[in-house]
Amino acid sequence: MAKSILITGGARSGKSLLAERMTLGLGAQAIYIATAEAFDTEMEDRIARHRARRGPEWVTVNAPLDLVGALADSDGQGLPRLVDCLTLWLSNLMLGEQDCESAAAELADLVPRLASPVVFVTNEVGSGIVPENALARAFRDAAGLTNQRLAQTCDEVWFCVSGLPLKVKPQ
Repeated sequence: MAKSILITGGARSGKSLLAERMTLGLGAQAIYIATAEAFDTEMEDRIARHRARRGPEWVTVNAPLDLVGALADSDGQGLPRLVDCLTLWLSNLMLGEQDCESAAAELADLVPRLASPVVFVTNEVGSGIVPENALARAFRDAAGLTNQRLAQTCDEVWFCVSGLPLKVKPQ
């Protein structure tokens, strides 16, 4: 089993930058598996900023829905992969009316079988108030359960807060 790392935290907590550094610490070149889709100019700008920050050592693979397929297809090349981010992937699945629970289980089952390292970025969305609508509550629950599954499966778990990484697993 290759090394697997889960990095969680709030919005703008420094998760992605930490994940990029950790991923490049696992290899001189890396694969960036992007789950975001640009549905508006704000998201286009956000994606452009992330791409500009990464250098030529990164190859980008877009996987807004088929994350398991992208991980399987890129496995065994000896290159570490960075998945950014799981919560956007879940959002895409929900908007496409796909089964998030089955997809998360399939992802968690794949991780121990991977031959190349992987770093996952996710958001910690359950620390706030209970959302007022059913869709938002379903998303919060799906993200929380997915994060738990990956945290159990991954070798390391990090929590990023205010730009500071805190190692959660192993302790």
